[in-house]
Order: sequence, then C-alpha cells, then structure tokens
Amino acid sequence: MNAKDNLKNANFTLTDNRSGDTYDLPVLSGSVGPDVIDVRRLYAETDCFTYDPGYTSTGSCESKITYIDGEQGVLLYRGYPIDQLAENSDFMEVCYLLLYGELPTGEQKVQFEKGVTYHTMLNEQLNYFFRGFRRDAHPMAVMCGTVGALSAFYHDSLDISDPKHRMVASYRLIAKMPTIAAMAYKFSIGAPFMYPRNNLKYAENFLYMMFSNPCEDYEVNPILSKAMDRILILHADHEQNASTSTVRLAGSSGANPFACISAGIASLWGPAHGGANEAVLNMLEEIEHPKNITKFVEKAKDKDDPFRLMGFGHRVYKNFDPRAKVMHQTCHEVLGELGITNEPLLDIAVELERLALEDDYFVEKKLYPNVDFYSGIIFKAMGIPTSLFTVLFAVARTVGWVAQWNEMVEDPSQKIGRPRQLYTGETTREFVPLGQR
Repeated sequence: MNAKDNLKNANFTLTDNRSGDTYDLPVLSGSVGPDVIDVRRLYAETDCFTYDPGYTSTGSCESKITYIDGEQGVLLYRGYPIDQLAENSDFMEVCYLLLYGELPTGEQKVQFEKGVTYHTMLNEQLNYFFRGFRRDAHPMAVMCGTVGALSAFYHDSLDISDPKHRMVASYRLIAKMPTIAAMAYKFSIGAPFMYPRNNLKYAENFLYMMFSNPCEDYEVNPILSKAMDRILILHADHEQNASTSTVRLAGSSGANPFACISAGIASLWGPAHGGANEAVLNMLEEIEHPKNITKFVEKAKDKDDPFRLMGFGHRVYKNFDPRAKVMHQTCHEVLGELGITNEPLLDIAVELERLALEDDYFVEKKLYPNVDFYSGIIFKAMGIPTSLFTVLFAVARTVGWVAQWNEMVEDPSQKIGRPRQLYTGETTREFVPLGQR
C-alpha cells in the first residue's frame, strides 16, 4: 500500500484554559513497519508543533530504500535481507540495487561496473589540492574538504533537475570515494599516491590503492578483499541515521550532490556515529590486558560508573545487530588468514566477546556485540590505522547517501528542511543603551 492511500485517522483533544477542541490527523501505513501520524496540518489547525529532540519518533520522509526492525534485528535493502546480500552478492551489485531498486541482470551489472570504473580517476589538479592540508590532518578532514571541492572540478553534473546529471554525479561519487580515501591515507604517511587499476574489482582496487607502492608488485589477498567487500555491503545504507538525514537536509535546499555528501561525511565523523569502531579500539587499549577484562565488565554493569563497553548494543537494534552476525564470521576468517595469535588488542577483543556473550547481564539486556565491535578488530588486523576507520565507513556509505539523495530530489512532496523549536529564551524586552547598563 502507498502511504498516501491510507484512510485511518488519529483523534486527539487539545485541552487548555480556553477550549477542548478535537482534531483528526491522518494515519499513514507503509508496506511494513509502524504506522505514522501525519502531523503536517497540525500547526495550521492547532497553532502547536510537536516536540521531538533527536527526531526519534518522527518520520522525516517516505522512502523505498532501506527498512530496519530494531526489535527483531532485521535490516533489508530494497526488501533483501542483509545477510543474504553479504553472503551471495558483491558491493557493486548492492550499489546497483540501492540506486535502481532491483538486482541487476548479468549484462546490467557489467555495464554498471564499467560506468562506475570509468570515473575512478581524480582530476589531476586535485593532487595539488591535497598539498594544502597539514601532513597531520585527520583523514576525515581531508575527505570533507576534497569531496566538497569536487563541485569545483565537475561542472557537468551539478544540475540536480537533470536525471542524467544526477546519475553521473552518483557514479562519480561511488567511484572516486575509494581513490580519495586512499590518497588521504597515503598523504598522511608521506607515501606516493597510487592510481586506481580498472582491471581490479571495487574492494580489490581500494586495497591496492591503500597498501601498494610503486617499487614492487602487490597481490591482493582474496580473503581480505572479500572481507572488505562484505564490510562495504554491511555499511552501504542504514535508513535515516544522522549522516543520511544530513545529506537529505542539505539536499533539500537544492545544494549540489558533492556538497551534500561532504555534509554527510562531516556528520559521520562524530564519535557517536561513524567514530564508534574507533572508540572500540580506544576501549581495548584502555583495558590493556585480557586479565583486566572482568574488572571492566563489572564497571560497565555499575550504573553509578560512567564507563561503557563500546561496540555492544545499538540505538536501533534491541536484538542482535544482523550485520554483526556476518561481521563475526568475517572477523574470524581474517584473523585466521593473517595468522594473528599474539596481537594484545585482538586477544582482548576475542576474550571480551566471549565473556559478554556468556554473561547473564549482557544477554538479559541484549547488549550483543554490534557491527562496530567487529569492524574495528578487522581493520586493526588488516593494518588500517585507527584514524582511517571512519573514512572506510564513508566509502561504504556513499552509495546509500547518493541513493537517498536521488530519492529525495525526485520526491514531489519534499520541501526544504525547516525544523521548528520550543523557545525558552527571553520574551520581548527594550534595548538599553550601553551607557545605561
């Protein structure tokens, strides 16, 4: 059922000292998930707004892309369960699905991959742009600046009213994000940039640009490239989270796609969002040794202690994070392939995972390891520095951002974002000249 076709209503009475008027508001139903009360007429009819800090009970848009059921631990891309996609698909196929709504045929996939691969290179002048950053700049600062600057180089894909412009911009962003991320990493360590190799698959090419150098041949490990491909799939989209909502809000003003994605990267940078897996590694460093785990677990249980176990539980998922099941398997595949047996942080992580899954407190509260817990361990094992964790998240999430941005632009009911507020400041008062204060 289309949400606009629903005929249910919500009835409520607004009581104050003046009246007890009754109002009816439409109740809309999606194809699955909770109904929503349409409050668009609320202010006009009642002179009241809703108040919802964090918008946790507010639907900001209608979307057909991603569905989450946090209570049941369900994540669907265009109706397909995330575990099925991660097990049977690859990232390019998932990109096509998110952008176009259906899985591609063999021919469609080949053409799509060719279309994306065509855009992997950056304008050569952007090499000089990188030199303007300090060598110790955080890679996410470099990503924000560079992605925003793309609009200064690609003027032929800035007309958001043109479907062809929008799709070229989408392809460019998906293709160039790994190149920019790898360049940000290489710049931070003083290493030469490695140009993309278009004979490699998406995840393979990313690892090649990250870890190869001009002095020797580099062979991409198939286990690691498969792990990276899964990580990209698992992080490709996640409904209306902070960064996606930021992209949509920026886009609602008519801003160009590169500026919108740069805004999304800035939002993702926050430790409560994309920085969560970095926080996991910081926590493991704080624990320091496996023998200290029990002490920290007890601290996490103490409601009077501010310490939290990072990487456990999720704001949306009140059950096991469906992405974590896939990531758990991938994590152990990577550790096994690399033969890591004496890395202290990884030893702590493995033991912490075991204890938490067996502890009645965590099981009862459903504080299971989430996707950030495992992704941080995998990145650490692969030799990716902690400062680059959120950058990898941005690479994966770019396709979700552009899919959501395209959907927002094409939605005839979309208006420029303009949240309201509950004002609690001073009421009108008279200005007092400086000499009389």
